[in-house]
Amino acid sequence: MEVVDETLGGRAGRRISIFLSIWDVHVNRSPMAGRLREVEYRPGRFYNAMRSRASRENEQNVIHLQTERGEMVFKQIAGAIARRVVCWKAPGDTVKLGERIGLIRFGSRMDVWLAEDAEILARPGQHVSGGVSVLARWR
Repeated sequence: MEVVDETLGGRAGRRISIFLSIWDVHVNRSPMAGRLREVEYRPGRFYNAMRSRASRENEQNVIHLQTERGEMVFKQIAGAIARRVVCWKAPGDTVKLGERIGLIRFGSRMDVWLAEDAEILARPGQHVSGGVSVLARWR
């Protein structure tokens, strides 16, 4: 896991990147409760998911989630072995915290973008588990 300061849509924030090895469970869960505003599929490359450029250039689903605290964005990103990202939800769907939203086939990456006022609780290098680990809190 790594945390990077990053601007998204002109808004300052932080990106939490979680690498999933081929031995991890690749079912992805919603990081917060809310309504899906947009699910955008972006075709792309298949660089090793541990590389930073995978966040920008690899095949991915970019998911915009409107929450009671504001909008957050997260991405399902394919890797060198993973060649498919699958989102089971559609724009307008409401999701619960930790609800299953899709999966990535084999080694891959999940990015979560948060506004800069979020307090990051997880630490770089920490092993996190979907539906269990708390990554951050909105202040």
